[in-house]
Amino acid sequence: MLKTISGICLGMLALAGCSSGEEPQAPAASASASSPSAASAKLRAALLPVPDGMHVAYGPELGAFGKLKSTQQGIAALRQAKLQRPECAGAAQLDIEQPDIAGAPAAVIAFAAERGSITQAVVSLPSESFPKPLPRQCASYTADVGGTQVTYTTRTLKMPPKGDESRAYLTSAAGGEKNAQIGSVMIRRGTVVMSMLVVGQKVKAQGLYELARLADKNLEQVA
Repeated sequence: MLKTISGICLGMLALAGCSSGEEPQAPAASASASSPSAASAKLRAALLPVPDGMHVAYGPELGAFGKLKSTQQGIAALRQAKLQRPECAGAAQLDIEQPDIAGAPAAVIAFAAERGSITQAVVSLPSESFPKPLPRQCASYTADVGGTQVTYTTRTLKMPPKGDESRAYLTSAAGGEKNAQIGSVMIRRGTVVMSMLVVGQKVKAQGLYELARLADKNLEQVA
């Protein structure tokens, strides 16, 4: 089930782990594509501990955000998917095409269980920056993901405010034999941005808010 759900996620986001239909082996932090800097190592403290009933599927991976294996996999996945609205591919997410974001220190980790997955990325930017809200035209669109037509429908959640800025969405992905939901959260504290994706057949808003609370508590320690 997890492989199918991850595949559905391909056409939506390049950031952190909704990028592969497989669960890669967790690399040591020193095995990053770029040598992890002290700044990246500091960000590791902001990552969530392993949630109950889940295991580490990937990471922690440290280094420049644009050079991380998880980021590169996400970019490759988006290039393979054919979106009805190409502008929606990275909407409401950090723009990896910007050199200052691609080169920013980052830490990424992914957890998995039979019921779904959680992927978290923490990025330390050179200045305060936060993605714009999801454009109206990206609230519903279709994509061809590996020959399967998938329809994405997204709504903005009324999550209790976190950090200096925060935003949360819940996306339903329908296509093929399996449907999935993708909960996404972004929180900024100062120049540090945390992004989290929760993927499963059913993602509850309250559960997403609790994960956001825990993530923000960790983020406060390193921002």
